[in-house]
Amino acid sequence: MLEGKKINLRLIEDNDIPTMLALMNNLNQRGEYLGIDLYHETKIQKHYADAGFWENDFGRMLITDKNDCILGAITFFKGVGDSEGYEVGCQIYTKEDRGKGYSTEAIKIFCAYIFSLKPIQRLQVCTASENIAARKVAEKCGFVYEGTMRKAFFARGKYHDLDFLSMLRDECPLLSEVLESK
Repeated sequence: MLEGKKINLRLIEDNDIPTMLALMNNLNQRGEYLGIDLYHETKIQKHYADAGFWENDFGRMLITDKNDCILGAITFFKGVGDSEGYEVGCQIYTKEDRGKGYSTEAIKIFCAYIFSLKPIQRLQVCTASENIAARKVAEKCGFVYEGTMRKAFFARGKYHDLDFLSMLRDECPLLSEVLESK
């Protein structure tokens, strides 16, 4: 477990799956920039059984409060094409938990952890150009805007431009520094 000031990051356990699935499938809470795909328990259980949501080029941790209530999830995965490094994605599941700094803290800790774990030079975040809140969080965490892909993804009935932001290894604080700042 990675312990922050307001949140903890931890691996997913078998008994988390029903709660996680219910939160992931609540379209009223999902936000306007995420798709409306629904996740089936069988597929989620299989992915958990195969690798526990943690593999060489993909990993997902839960974001929990200090009472171990699930707030969201944070993920790393291979991004577009053959680019070096990984893409990082973060989601806080309910509207009432957004805007409280949970994503910012989770991303800072997670990025420092991934750089400590993997021999990579960069991480990137991709967000809808209109998603000002996500862009501000990424920039607050040290990500730098690189460019925009026009009409790059389809969500909720329309195409969105996609902004790319990156962080290089030497721009990220060490994991020990991030965890000590709590």
